[in-house]
Amino acid sequence: MADPYQYPYPSPELAAAYPFRELEFERLSPDEMRRRAERFHIQMEQRRSVRMFSPDPVPRDFIEHAIMTASTAPSGAHKQPWRFVVVGDPALKSAIRLAAEEEERINYEENRMNEEWQQALAPLGTDWHKEYLEVVPWIVVLFEERYEVRPDGEKRKNYYVKESTGIAAGMFIAALHNMGLATLPHTPSPMAFLTKTLQRPDNERPFVLFPVGYPMPGTRVPDLVRKPLEDVALFFD
Repeated sequence: MADPYQYPYPSPELAAAYPFRELEFERLSPDEMRRRAERFHIQMEQRRSVRMFSPDPVPRDFIEHAIMTASTAPSGAHKQPWRFVVVGDPALKSAIRLAAEEEERINYEENRMNEEWQQALAPLGTDWHKEYLEVVPWIVVLFEERYEVRPDGEKRKNYYVKESTGIAAGMFIAALHNMGLATLPHTPSPMAFLTKTLQRPDNERPFVLFPVGYPMPGTRVPDLVRKPLEDVALFFD
């Protein structure tokens, strides 16, 4: 069979200038691939956003492993433009809750969220009360790094920052669910208070806040149905 690549990657010139190594990849049988795919889908189908968390402690290394997994996400020019800030200190969690609730109170009660938005949220029953931010053992705030600041103070551009950080956020959620923890992607708007509260530098911007822990026994969630494949995918075979 003829080589389908006229311009293989990496080129000899690129490989001579930068380090490369052979990909470690095990090609599985179709049956094994299908088994893994079906098992993972069934597992992830059970994932739900939780708003009633248990105060039971969660070992710090669980969070560390989830962050390391999230950080395997692809990113523009391999810049990895994200920072996970992990909060377990009760006083700091309380400060985050108070600030988040004030922003959300304005959203819900002073019409910063328009009527259409509030109608869309009505089946979920959300409001501005965020008690779980103090109850939950960990709060993880994901910041997007808009640009890199080198040790000498030089600024370097990051690329596809939101796309890269969004992929990392999704992988963080999957990693937590895979190990048996629950979370809730929370984006209090605006989120500038997180930069101040967590003393983050100017090149970082809050992207999403994750309370992380175990669900309270008896936790209830909206009885939602996810869209079927034909509503979310289009194939050109």
